[in-house]
Amino acid sequence: MKAMILNRPGEELQYTELPDRFPGPGEIRVRVTACGVCRTDLHVLDGELPDMTYPIIPGHEIVGRIDRLGEGVDGLHLGDRVGIPWLGHTCGHCPYCQAHRENLCDQPLFTGYTRDGGFASSVIADARFAFPLGEEGSDVALAPLLCAGLIGWRSLCLAGDGEVIAGKALGLYGFGAAAHIVAQVARHEGWKVYAFTQTDDKDTQAFAMSLGAVWAGGSEEMPPVALESAIIFAPVGSLVPLALQAVRKGGRVVCAGIHMSDIPGFPYSLLWEERQLVSVANLTRQDGLDFLPLAQKIGVATQTTTYGLQDANQALADLRAGKFDRAAVLIP
Repeated sequence: MKAMILNRPGEELQYTELPDRFPGPGEIRVRVTACGVCRTDLHVLDGELPDMTYPIIPGHEIVGRIDRLGEGVDGLHLGDRVGIPWLGHTCGHCPYCQAHRENLCDQPLFTGYTRDGGFASSVIADARFAFPLGEEGSDVALAPLLCAGLIGWRSLCLAGDGEVIAGKALGLYGFGAAAHIVAQVARHEGWKVYAFTQTDDKDTQAFAMSLGAVWAGGSEEMPPVALESAIIFAPVGSLVPLALQAVRKGGRVVCAGIHMSDIPGFPYSLLWEERQLVSVANLTRQDGLDFLPLAQKIGVATQTTTYGLQDANQALADLRAGKFDRAAVLIP
């Protein structure tokens, strides 16, 4: 197998040929056909996440075909197209797993972070955490749904506290891979979308409007109406006070990233009047079972830039530099 390996934090990935790997009991081997490049991969690259071990193969928005089954795998077959997401394994017995909150498991494994991921020609995965994808849609278009889409969906559900709030105003701070997906879902669910971008980023603001946003402006601007809820996708802590200022009394601000720069001090008045500040952590398998069929049903369209596997360092550099606003996908 071929892989792009991170040997130490802060270094470039190294293109390496490795012996083929074989699945253990309950595992599958997937021949990777597409793997999205996520901002979380930058946090892995920079060593910003806890409990990192090296070497590691990043990548957690994986689409591919099963080419080998481990002992005891049920419900999946050779040749099936599956998606492998960020959450790669849970213990099943901690209080969070027992309470159906496996995204908060005490002993999890995460694809491309604590177990090898999809910046490779093949990947070993826990069969229980693989989503059957069927045959509709291209591999490249589906890959961003496995994290940007799923985290966006979980954030959207939390923004509405599990309710559909037709006609209410939703702010999306940072209009990249996740926001351009969730904006389409939010519109279908009845939200009015307000997009916040970097100052004077007219191209991204126009893109947001093309996806149905009713307003787009810079992140430091106040929208023309008070927001019901806001989701912050950009890993920028200084956006938190701005989003709190933009939501109405009783409104909610959802921080969707796994890592964010420090949140600056802000006056209590921004949080008062029962405004809420919450975070989203990881995902559950139920999120995938709910979201992936919905995305197919409503025809979510992902905008992608593709790179070869050996160009993973360039894709990561372009993501860091903001050279594209949508999603990058590696093709082995």
